[in-house]
Amino acid sequence: MSSNPKLEDNLRAAILAEPDAVLDDKDLMQALVAANERARGDNIIDLRGIAMQRLEARLDRLEDTHRSVIAAAYENLAGTNQVHRAILRLLEPVDFEDFLRALGNDVADILRVDRITLVLETTLARKDPAIDKLGGVLTVVEPGFVNAYFAHDRNGQVRDVTLREIRQPEAKIYGTSAGHLRSEACLLLDLGEGRLPGMIVMGARDPRHFTPQLGTDLLSFFAGVFERSMRHWLS
Repeated sequence: MSSNPKLEDNLRAAILAEPDAVLDDKDLMQALVAANERARGDNIIDLRGIAMQRLEARLDRLEDTHRSVIAAAYENLAGTNQVHRAILRLLEPVDFEDFLRALGNDVADILRVDRITLVLETTLARKDPAIDKLGGVLTVVEPGFVNAYFAHDRNGQVRDVTLREIRQPEAKIYGTSAGHLRSEACLLLDLGEGRLPGMIVMGARDPRHFTPQLGTDLLSFFAGVFERSMRHWLS
């Protein structure tokens, strides 16, 4: 009945009926190869088997790379959509106060950050009481504060976008929520000739939300649109 008494007739019949299923099963084929190697003994080296193992390892690495590339593409697309939605929201307000409130509330929600603050340098000695009514989205500072905040005692040229982890958030920027934030994105703003610089600071509770390894193209684009809108409002 069966040429192999160790193999049950029904199992042998199932394999003969669908041999392709055996070939397509990776774990089953590996088990068969391993059994074949054990049957040959330790004195025989199967070069073809070794080559197949290396090819399988390379295929696994290629599959992992493929999945990583696909995941990165989807993440980049999602980030692009977020920035586009945030910019469209900023274009809706018809007055400056609504523009700032949209930045601190709706735009922060769209970009999934815990806090957004617009920081503007000024030479005025007194703070405008109207700023307090904006819920902390706008902060005015003395001249030179922006460059110093970007540099943080480090030499070198100030980048337009800086991503970093923070351990002691600046209360002047974040207010009462400073203690909960662990990473930030700083976006330098050029507000036009004759005007002092400004910046947008985005804070997140997750220390890995903004890290130096992340790309900054989308944030640079957002900053470019925002600073042009600011020039319009300031004029």
